[in-house]
Amino acid sequence: MSGSSGTAAPTKDGLSGAGQPFKGGLEEVVAASSAICELNGKEGKLSYFGIDIHDLAKYSTFEETVYLLWHGTLPTQPQLQQFTENLHNSRALPGDVLKLMQAFPKTATPMEVLRTVVSALAMYDPDRGDNSQEANIRKALRLTAQLPTIVASAERIRQGQDVVAPRADLGQAANFLYMLTGKEPDAYTAHVMDLALILHADHEFNASTFAGRVTAATLADMYASITSAIGALSGPLHGGANEQVMRMLLRIGNVDETERYLEQALANKEKVMGFGHRVYKTEDPRATHLRQISHDLGERAGDTKWYDMSRRVELYMNEHKHLNANVDFYSATTYYQIGIPIDLFTPVFACSRISGWTAHVLEQYGNNRLIRPLAHYSGPTNVSYTPIEQRR
Repeated sequence: MSGSSGTAAPTKDGLSGAGQPFKGGLEEVVAASSAICELNGKEGKLSYFGIDIHDLAKYSTFEETVYLLWHGTLPTQPQLQQFTENLHNSRALPGDVLKLMQAFPKTATPMEVLRTVVSALAMYDPDRGDNSQEANIRKALRLTAQLPTIVASAERIRQGQDVVAPRADLGQAANFLYMLTGKEPDAYTAHVMDLALILHADHEFNASTFAGRVTAATLADMYASITSAIGALSGPLHGGANEQVMRMLLRIGNVDETERYLEQALANKEKVMGFGHRVYKTEDPRATHLRQISHDLGERAGDTKWYDMSRRVELYMNEHKHLNANVDFYSATTYYQIGIPIDLFTPVFACSRISGWTAHVLEQYGNNRLIRPLAHYSGPTNVSYTPIEQRR
């Protein structure tokens, strides 16, 4: 039972155990073909089924964008009307699920609640056990309709307030704000929320989307796939960057302290959230719109403090670190200025991204192959088995 052993040092890139090349974090690895979202990081372009994100932001609504993501084309007026009615009429949660939410500890985080409730909803879906395309589209519709209800209801329960029932006569964005606050938002605030939902709707094979597709590839149901996606989003390296951006701005406190704070933070090698991106090598096109919205919200309120501070952070990071703002950076002050609590920023992201997650799950089901990559082995080799009495 003698033999030699050795340890292969782990590396970022190299060859897998089967002699195939690999990239750490699957960086720049093409994992599958998808028709949903095209992301050109070098040119800073993003499109859903070929339609530029700037056009969608200017002309579309979230409901229309969801239809596009699921069906590959923009709806006709009758199609959009029927789709919108179906979506808006599917918002209510089962009574047993609301009771479950009220039994959660008040210390539960919004993402913990969201992940748990989505998983529980699988047991109440009328299409449970049916994995046909038609049934899965109905499941996608219910999930997209109900996620805002979960987030708003969880927040009100946490605050000791009565849950506000959804309204079918309001758009997705306006209804979410109504359920959250108990007051119907003005048209401009509803527009801001709608725009944010459009901009966050999909972004190719990010971590949460890929997690959802991996789960769907096993032919697990829609709810299991979306629960996986939410679990991936809850990690601080994926979701939560805009929360940290807002907390940083609150720590800075006022515009004149911005550069001093950043100089000290970078000297201490602290990460400044909201900058840089694995794919984009230029400005994130979604940040372009959110920057303007952040500015306009400040102008309307008569106080541009949060925008001014953000802009100085952006210019400083661009000059000193050569990093561009990503979608998370200006979404922080956008959400904050329309009254969304900071720890709801990531769940609100999920209320948008559910449209893209479900689109990818539907696409995965439509042309499925189990996702099973290889691993680069970096452990010891040729290790002999040592009898227990000889082990030290």
